[in-house]
Amino acid sequence: MRVLHFADLHLGVENYGHIDSITGLSTRLDDILSAFDQVVDYALSNDIDVVLFCGDAYRSREPSQTQQREFAKRINRLSNSSIPIFLLIGNHDLPNAMGKATSTEIFDTLAVKNVYVSSRPEIYPIPTKHGVVQIASLPWLRRSVLLSKEDTKNLNFEQLNQRMQESLTNIIVSHTTNLDPDLPAILAAHIWVVGATLGTEKMMTIGQEHALLLSNVANPAFDYIALGHIHKRQVLLSNPPVVYAGSLERLDFGDEDDEKGFYVIDIDCERKTGKKRVTFDFHPTNGRRFLTINVALTTQDTDPTISILTAISEKKDRIKDAIVRLQFSLPAEIEGLVKDNEIRNALKDAYYFTIAREFKRESRPRLGDWTAAEITPLDALKVYLGQKKAPPERVKELIEYGQRLIEESHS
Repeated sequence: MRVLHFADLHLGVENYGHIDSITGLSTRLDDILSAFDQVVDYALSNDIDVVLFCGDAYRSREPSQTQQREFAKRINRLSNSSIPIFLLIGNHDLPNAMGKATSTEIFDTLAVKNVYVSSRPEIYPIPTKHGVVQIASLPWLRRSVLLSKEDTKNLNFEQLNQRMQESLTNIIVSHTTNLDPDLPAILAAHIWVVGATLGTEKMMTIGQEHALLLSNVANPAFDYIALGHIHKRQVLLSNPPVVYAGSLERLDFGDEDDEKGFYVIDIDCERKTGKKRVTFDFHPTNGRRFLTINVALTTQDTDPTISILTAISEKKDRIKDAIVRLQFSLPAEIEGLVKDNEIRNALKDAYYFTIAREFKRESRPRLGDWTAAEITPLDALKVYLGQKKAPPERVKELIEYGQRLIEESHS
């Protein structure tokens, strides 16, 4: 059996994009949909039995009709090709109020074939062309769903998290007791596991986080634990595999060095012994690149524009069609020498670029044991020349000139 695992699509992220003059839509929507298309194309061409999406379809809890339409188009391609797709509810998929529908609930309401939507913990036996796979779900759950007002009465934040952890762990344990050991079993969870390396989700968090220990999640009753919510892909454990697929597309500069994509899991069962063998591989998608260029200028840069252009030229092959962030620091006294138009022209092949400058203020030389009120002008000159490490001959000459000017000013 072959399973495709991806997560954290976040349709609706529009930072670093442009508005298409014809469609009126952000070009960043196309970037994310392109990554989604690569997932669907792979599933259709590589004998995938079931596609598993681990939550956060949209950036907003109330996505636009256009975002919902484009998401549904891709789901429909899988559904019409008889590939089941499992949609787990993430924290960004939950409505603002308890009585409202989730952003993906429409598939359940319309009973779309081959589409399974999980908004509450449950075990789904899903038939595929190579047999039945059991998917035990752990969607993102509100505290009010897990704990009553009495449970939370007089508890501090740490105690509340402990109670939440206990409730979530009990759900996982309950799932294991209801599994058929002869069938492949996957835990699909949208959750923060303690110890995972955070990505761009820390800037997109809605509300307070609750978390589970790795030992609570890595139950050997499951052949694979598919995770969503953390945007940095990572394997937390290999046996059983506990895997964050990460976000499908780079969403911010926090993703700059991350390779984005999805996982394909092969579950083989030996007929004689019934023993299962699980392997999993990461498959990268071709997504939008992010690139940061840092330049530190000094007063020695008599032509700071040339220095900046040189740094840009060194990254020329990576700039084309990338989202570029140019950051340069410089002393305030040479700011007027920077030619912005030339720099912007050098970045014209970028998909999008930003330029940020930081001014460095030269610190005053220390006066040792002197104070500004005590030190004489001549001594101040000596300290200054010592800080500048001027040659002895030059120091002698300048002190003589200084002495003469001081005497003239008092005459």
